[in-house]
Amino acid sequence: MSQTAPTLRPLDYRRELQAPGTKHAPYEAVLQVAELPLGAMRRVTRGDLDILLANTPAGIVATDDRCPHMSAPLSIGDLDECIVACPLHEGRFDLAAGEIVQMPTTGGLDPDGRYHPVWTASGHEPKSDVPGRKAEARRFTRVRRLRYYPLRIRDGRIEIAVPVLPGAETVVNARE
Repeated sequence: MSQTAPTLRPLDYRRELQAPGTKHAPYEAVLQVAELPLGAMRRVTRGDLDILLANTPAGIVATDDRCPHMSAPLSIGDLDECIVACPLHEGRFDLAAGEIVQMPTTGGLDPDGRYHPVWTASGHEPKSDVPGRKAEARRFTRVRRLRYYPLRIRDGRIEIAVPVLPGAETVVNARE
């Protein structure tokens, strides 16, 4: 009995999480499907817009390549199934749901406005939330939900609906 390769398909995301400006944006070919194997992530840059492409068991996803906490590039983080880990503050985000799985170590407000205090990753000295400007900033720092870019697969290429940005060209960066 032979096994067949899984069918590549776009991830089905919640439409309210669609990135602004993409509803009527033209689709642009950004990467060959063969360049994004299961479990891989790539950054696509167009002007000052950085998009994360990830091939997860739930489908291929295109979202901002910026942590919704403090904008670190998610494409250099770790991908485990549908969960991407930010390389900066250990926040973890579910690419299939657009939700926070683990708040960043710095704490802050979740998308619903609930405050989460500073926490310490396993194996590290406990952090204290010292009063001052940094603590005050954390109380106002909201960790947002992910935003998604519509994508489709045509003729072996991944195409993304990218908002039109004057004078922008597309660059794809592979993680080495």
